[in-house]
Amino acid sequence: MNAEEDRLVTVLPIHLSNALAPNVHIHQFPLLTRPLQAPPSARAAGKRIAARIKPKVKRLEVHVPVDTRQQVWNNERARELGVARVEDDKEKNQESQKTKLKEGEEPRLSEVRIQSERIPQKGAYMLGVVRDAGRLHLHPISESYQLRPTLTYMDVLSRRNKRSRAGDDSDSDDGPPPDPDEEAPPPVVKKEKKPTPGEAREVQVAARRSDKEGGQAIQGGLSAVRREMLLMIRAEEEETWEDLEYCEGETEESGHAFEGVFSRSQEPLECKTAVADFLNNIRGLQ
Repeated sequence: MNAEEDRLVTVLPIHLSNALAPNVHIHQFPLLTRPLQAPPSARAAGKRIAARIKPKVKRLEVHVPVDTRQQVWNNERARELGVARVEDDKEKNQESQKTKLKEGEEPRLSEVRIQSERIPQKGAYMLGVVRDAGRLHLHPISESYQLRPTLTYMDVLSRRNKRSRAGDDSDSDDGPPPDPDEEAPPPVVKKEKKPTPGEAREVQVAARRSDKEGGQAIQGGLSAVRREMLLMIRAEEEETWEDLEYCEGETEESGHAFEGVFSRSQEPLECKTAVADFLNNIRGLQ
């Protein structure tokens, strides 16, 4: 089609609102092949989706009840995994009022936990909805997340199985990461058996860099990165969870929130950005 044949099809009036900022986020579920809903068997038992958040580290979790039908669920395995999850929660300070077991209650894996990872946004993300006789309503999106199932309790189960195979019934394991503020324990030096006269001995020779300053810089850089990672892990584990109320799309609460996206103002907006400034801010055009 030539440029001369191009024609204007329609004009959409644009309404901009930030009434819900900064609370409009994108939540992506890359591994989900169906809508995020509780299974029918769980809904029939009165179970619903729950959520919680650690606002300082911006960590979000969604708890989806599992399908407990006999055709697709193994109760014995659920008990085994439930015990591992309880132990994992205690190790990582992941317990909350809703996840704590009641007195006499048997641990059981009854939900799938989907945990968030924050995605850096490049540029300005906007939510756009066309309604009201062809009007385009825009609202800024503050943050973006991808949510995937978390299976950290499988590490606890793996350690138990290793101890069982080794014949060790103790509860000791590798433990949490070392405290970056504590001094490292002195290395244990093993005494080598002196070779008897005439005994052949294998010797390994390795070349070592003689630049001490360079070696210290590399080691210091690695230590700084490791220290920063440990501090981030500690900060997340120390922060307590705050429970959220999860509302599905068809609920009245979701309807009220959705209506808040749309602008009710008819006041025209005036653009104060020059075309040259706009073009100069686009990377790659300078």
